Amino acid sequence: MRVVTWNVNSVKPRIPRLLPWLDERQPDVVCLQETKVNDEAFAAELGDELAARGYEFAHFGEGQWNGVALLSKVGLDDVRTSFPDAPGFPDPAAAPEGRAVSAVCGGTRIWSVYVPNGREVDSDHYGYKLDWLSKLRAAVAPDAADTMVCGDFNIIPTDADVFDPVALAGHTHVTPRERAELTGLLDLGMRDVQREHWPDARIYSYWDYRAGMFHKDLGMRIDLVLAGEPIAERVQAAWVDRKARKGTKPSDHAPVVVDLDTAPDGNAGPMVPPPSRPATVAPGSVKLPHSVAD
Repeated sequence: MRVVTWNVNSVKPRIPRLLPWLDERQPDVVCLQETKVNDEAFAAELGDELAARGYEFAHFGEGQWNGVALLSKVGLDDVRTSFPDAPGFPDPAAAPEGRAVSAVCGGTRIWSVYVPNGREVDSDHYGYKLDWLSKLRAAVAPDAADTMVCGDFNIIPTDADVFDPVALAGHTHVTPRERAELTGLLDLGMRDVQREHWPDARIYSYWDYRAGMFHKDLGMRIDLVLAGEPIAERVQAAWVDRKARKGTKPSDHAPVVVDLDTAPDGNAGPMVPPPSRPATVAPGSVKLPHSVAD
């Protein structure tokens, strides 16, 4: 079973990229984030095309911002939007944003999540991010062994997962409290399957559009696939499809591909194709083109 997570950064303009990519890579389950449409618009834009390719789908989004989806060729059972006690924003008691959807696909509970950005440390957005992650952990915990949590976590797991940790100092995505929430999910017995598969490799999944960051390979790894122990043992390949980040009107994120049981493209490598001229930078020598990724 091929499981993919991809922040498409607005699904409508990405349809000319998404549909040919589905035909090329033939994933069984796709977790999308940041669709920026509501449920009705997602169905109107993509429903017929997905059905023609054999996909069932579930989408949770309020339009304009956020939005997550699951596409599946291997079943889509017990669909759940959000999770118990998920906080809203700015009022925690408000209805939850379109940031999580899950279903049983091929016998596995799979989540597509779009973790809040956090924006600035100690802001209301940052507190919301930490609260959201804590509640997600509580929701995943009972069935963690048989679960995959896939998506844009807006957390850089370690300093090895960013082109320059000094450039991120003082920003969100790298703070001890955010990383502790991610560790909390791993402490449930879940595993970061791509990093585990390529422990010493340079791996990024997001590159800012500006300042030539993609061409220099100055990125960060914030799109993750976490899997319970029995599922992680089935991983045959785990890689970032850099090809999908190239060309005309790409998302600023690339898909993360995880193959269970069989690997149609072999043990392809950490990023496919690998960057041809990755830049190396002195710590602190490159200024971020904006505050932090989304």
